[in-house]
Amino acid sequence: MSEQEKELRVLRDQIDSIDRQMHELLNKRAKCAQSVAEVKQKYQGDQSAVFYRPEREAQVLRAVMKRNEGPLADKEVARLFREIMSVCLALEEPMRVAFLGPEGTFTQQAAQKHFGHSARNLPMQSLRDVFREVQSGAAHYGVVPIENSTEGVISHTLDLFKQFDLKICGEVEVPVHLHLLVNKGDDLDAIKRIYSHQQSLAQSRDWLDARYPHVEKIAVSSNAEAARIAAGEGAGSAAIAGDMAADLYELDPAIKNIEDQADNATRFLIIGDQDVGSSGDDKTSILISVPDTPGALYQLLEPFHRYQLSLTRVETRSSSKNSLFYIDFEGHSESELVQKALSELIQSSIELKILGSYPRAVL
Repeated sequence: MSEQEKELRVLRDQIDSIDRQMHELLNKRAKCAQSVAEVKQKYQGDQSAVFYRPEREAQVLRAVMKRNEGPLADKEVARLFREIMSVCLALEEPMRVAFLGPEGTFTQQAAQKHFGHSARNLPMQSLRDVFREVQSGAAHYGVVPIENSTEGVISHTLDLFKQFDLKICGEVEVPVHLHLLVNKGDDLDAIKRIYSHQQSLAQSRDWLDARYPHVEKIAVSSNAEAARIAAGEGAGSAAIAGDMAADLYELDPAIKNIEDQADNATRFLIIGDQDVGSSGDDKTSILISVPDTPGALYQLLEPFHRYQLSLTRVETRSSSKNSLFYIDFEGHSESELVQKALSELIQSSIELKILGSYPRAVL
């Protein structure tokens, strides 16, 4: 045995020993999670027990990143713990998560990023179906897009918050990396048509105009649907979609990251029927309707300034008589300053709906 093999043998034996210790600790953690479920069922009952606590999960992930000493990156370690928590939570109660389908979309990617791969994903045909599935209790939570860094707010999601009595329980941000997907072995110069969602076509317009100016671009209902069509049609057809769609339909990401803006990202909201406690780093979202009169916006924003509450998003929807504002701001509704600001806003508004307070996205 060479000196190199001897040194490697020692290191591999150390790795095997560490793996056994990790395995033992993982099983101990899983048993502890089962005990947590038993305690909750004992005191809350089988039907009313709440197994998923977004604020607790956010605190755990932040603590993981804070104490990390490397060489693994903070977020990589947090992702590992995210999956461990997902597996353990599934022992308490398998999580059912509705999302805007079909499978292979960025919305499903957001669901897996937030809940881990042990949650059961339920693809829905429309955003309304996601809200309805959660409100009916068929799904524990739903994942819906709320804004894109280049395309802005998804208005339909805001409209549904007015129609359904659901709460925002969390948020997750997903970088949008678009790839040109082709069937394996296809000639890139022989592409005749490219399928994608209209938004993705817009987000990669400059690249498409430069590389494929004369190729037909066809908008479909989703990037995953585009990948499915391209895979079915074979040679000459391509799709613009992400990694998940490429894997699902066994397409080759021939050219990666064709989006025009490298920092393109989409923010998603987690919807449910529970109030979320403070995690220590939270956001609150509200819908507020005010009279469409001169100075209305100033009166609306002034309490946020006075109580030093930082706004992270303001979106306006106007009607003939009133203006509807969707506002995200830092802080939790349990805090004294937020309560004071909301109290003043209620007095000066026609209607104010608190959509929820929830942890700021960790990953």
